[in-house]
Formats: sequence, C-alpha cells, structure tokens
Amino acid sequence: MRTFPDDLTRAQQEWSAVYRRLAARPGRTELRRRLYRLSVEVFFHPYWQQHRPAPAAWRELRDLSPAHGDTCERPRP
Repeated sequence: MRTFPDDLTRAQQEWSAVYRRLAARPGRTELRRRLYRLSVEVFFHPYWQQHRPAPAAWRELRDLSPAHGDTCERPRP
C-alpha cells in the first residue's frame, strides 16, 4: 500500500464528502465550484510529478476516504 502526503489525502477526503453532498443536493453552485477546485488540487498535486498516477494508485487514494468505512460528514436532508 502506498503512503500519500497528508494534504493530498485530506483533499481527496474532502472531495469525497463534497461529492456526496452534491449528489444529495444537485444544482448547488457552491458545491460544484468546491468540487472543481478540489479536483484540480488532487489531480495536479506535486506527489503525482514523482509518482505516475496509475489506476491502482487513484483507487488506493479513494479508499482512504471516509466513504469507505470511516465516520464522515453525512449529507443533510
């Protein structure tokens, strides 16, 4: 298993939380903008300059997200 930088892990976890909130409440402009900014932060993180991002690496990073078993912020009804 890879070790990812803390800021990359945090950005991916926040991305997952924002994505779930947006899925629960589509059309929220502020959530779409935040998701876009986080996507850029994750995709262009300096970590990927040293480690070519393979599909398995993306999956491992996503698996660190709270959506995969940890406690996380739930979308509000």
